[in-house]
Amino acid sequence: MDLRTRTGASSRSAAIEAARSAFRTGDVGTAERICAQIVAANPGDYDAWSLLTETALQRGRHDAAIVCADRALASAPDDPIALALRAKCLFLSGDPRAALQTAEAAAQRVGDAAEALDAVGAMFGLLGRHHRAMILFARAVGLRPDVPQYLFNLAAAERMVGALDDAERHCNAAIARDRGYALAHYLRSDLRIQTSERNHVAEMEALLGERRLAPSSEILLRFALGKECEDLDQHDRAFAHIQAGCDLQRVSANTDPASGLAEIEHIIRTHTREWIAQAPPGYAGAAPVFVTGLPRTGTTLVERIISSHPAMSSVGETGAFAAELKRAMSAGVRPDPAELGRRYWETAAALDQGGGTRVVDKTLENYLYCGLIHAALPDAKIILVQRHPLDVGWAMYKAHFQGKFQFSYDQLQLADYVLAFRRLSQHWRATLPADRLLEVHYEDIINDHAAVSRRLIDFVGLTWDDEVLQFHQSKAPSATASAVQVRRPIYASSIGKWRHHADRLAPLRERLARELPPSELP
Repeated sequence: MDLRTRTGASSRSAAIEAARSAFRTGDVGTAERICAQIVAANPGDYDAWSLLTETALQRGRHDAAIVCADRALASAPDDPIALALRAKCLFLSGDPRAALQTAEAAAQRVGDAAEALDAVGAMFGLLGRHHRAMILFARAVGLRPDVPQYLFNLAAAERMVGALDDAERHCNAAIARDRGYALAHYLRSDLRIQTSERNHVAEMEALLGERRLAPSSEILLRFALGKECEDLDQHDRAFAHIQAGCDLQRVSANTDPASGLAEIEHIIRTHTREWIAQAPPGYAGAAPVFVTGLPRTGTTLVERIISSHPAMSSVGETGAFAAELKRAMSAGVRPDPAELGRRYWETAAALDQGGGTRVVDKTLENYLYCGLIHAALPDAKIILVQRHPLDVGWAMYKAHFQGKFQFSYDQLQLADYVLAFRRLSQHWRATLPADRLLEVHYEDIINDHAAVSRRLIDFVGLTWDDEVLQFHQSKAPSATASAVQVRRPIYASSIGKWRHHADRLAPLRERLARELPPSELP
């Protein structure tokens, strides 16, 4: 389609719809080519620049996305959707403070259009303002209850704030309007423990049997079915769906698993005790708490325990330290620890909504930066959460991480990374002071919740408060994969789940056995 040889509004509308359709089906290249032709004919075309912003974000080209967003905004400076899109670019490029300011500007102009309400609500959700997002989504649904996306976004926000029954109702409504809406199936499967009387296995398997789903949708349905079948103790069926989902996910992944392992080995070689001792002084004006570890190890549980203390509030998974580090390194000079720490703290403080005197940051990947965190924020406390390697292996294998942790969809790659993480943990234990780094084990929390909770509160330097033991009653939003589980009291049913699949997890077990003692791999 060449717009230079076709004129008129109808040809332009057809072109932009073709570009949107290509983007929806994952054909980013075609969407970009069509949009490039549109802006060649009309350099101020708002819709084309907006879609080019989305394609740049999908490719991880955040700088290019901001340029495209600015071009869209130049065509519609007061458009709330354009402002929300620019806010999204700023957030994903590591500037949540500017993103929040831009989102506020969008909110002031949002009006009563359902599409704008949904777009601005999504941006506030990305910023962790889930109650505010929920209000905007509810307004969008009130105006257009027939749009599955609006219903799904409302359900997702309700899940974050603990309104689980409402979330299930809105997932059901989204699926009633589009039975192939895989995101809604996936979210719904996680909202409660499924029972033989109330589950969606037959519905989802029938949908799969029609063989009309795009691969990205089938992946989500496979993981949703794995979760529901496991709830029903149908373990063979659960593993079959999960393995099929992992196989499909690996086909779509475009990452080199060796690069993550090499990064860990480089950190172990270079971020030594001597390196930290020789680093310039860090920023002494803040004492945040970092909870980190592999996904599905209990990091959310630890975060909720600590943030239930009246003096603490959670900023969630900000990614702010890594973003500030990337920003500092982009200048081509060695980052100054004090400046790095100060900029991180300003970002964390801007994101804090809880009103506590201190904050807890639960960004998982911070396990890579423990040495840098200590250098930049010498008063920070770091809590590294561990879990039995086979339990964490199975828990990660059966989870869908929406673009992250791509190694988790292959048993051998997963085992290699679990082992590398173990080596990195040993390195941090040997490198960082004992009053700055604490390791806790998920199994210990389950076995003696009160004792480990007291240990955590003592480590971060707070006086005890009985509210800590009631973490599951907290009204604070949770934006993690464990948002549903942390609203329940402590339970032990997740320990040893790998045993249901011991034979099928043989590749994982055998690779782990190369480095782990037999006592850890029964």
